[in-house]
Amino acid sequence: MDEPIRILVADDHAGFRSGLDALLATQPDLLIVGNAETGDEAVARALALQPDVVLMDLNMPGIDGIAATRRIVDSSPHIAILVLTMADHDAAVFDALRAGARGYLLKGADRAELTRAIRAVASGEAIFGPDVARRLMTYFAGAPVRAPAFPELSERELEVLELIARGMSNQQIVDRLVISPKTVRNHISNIFSKLQVRDRAEAVVRAREAGMGGEQRKG
Repeated sequence: MDEPIRILVADDHAGFRSGLDALLATQPDLLIVGNAETGDEAVARALALQPDVVLMDLNMPGIDGIAATRRIVDSSPHIAILVLTMADHDAAVFDALRAGARGYLLKGADRAELTRAIRAVASGEAIFGPDVARRLMTYFAGAPVRAPAFPELSERELEVLELIARGMSNQQIVDRLVISPKTVRNHISNIFSKLQVRDRAEAVVRAREAGMGGEQRKG
């Protein structure tokens, strides 16, 4: 018999974790090897336990699931991240994919859908729940083809500008991109210079005019 797929569950709701434990215990080829209640715990336990799959919620204490996904994938790219969350807006989906998630399911998925997704991402496939897949198809079908905004900026500078346009502080950008405060400051200085803007407010205006920052972070 093949070794079971080893799973780490990262979710801050104990009741939800218990439900997953009970659900997956019925599957002989799936084995939960650990749980995490915060984003920081998810990173630490993923690196220590080296599971095959992490079931990752996005809204957790400490660093969020996006930043946790990025850190895990950067350190252990063989670990498959399957997002399991209530967040169904486009920005969350695309942020998760950019961070390295291999799959995205909404909480409420039935047992067959969840177990199929776990097995799929463990084998290297990318998988999305039906609702998320429809949203992706609709997005790409209606996405206009246009020249990229600010070609003078590097890919990382564009990423920083996008987060500035969403209203994120320097520290939030540090947490999201997992880079140092000094690096963030350097990127912002380069952005201001290349766009010939005087301050953050002008940069936000330029970015919004180019269609960036559509999903603003609240709080």
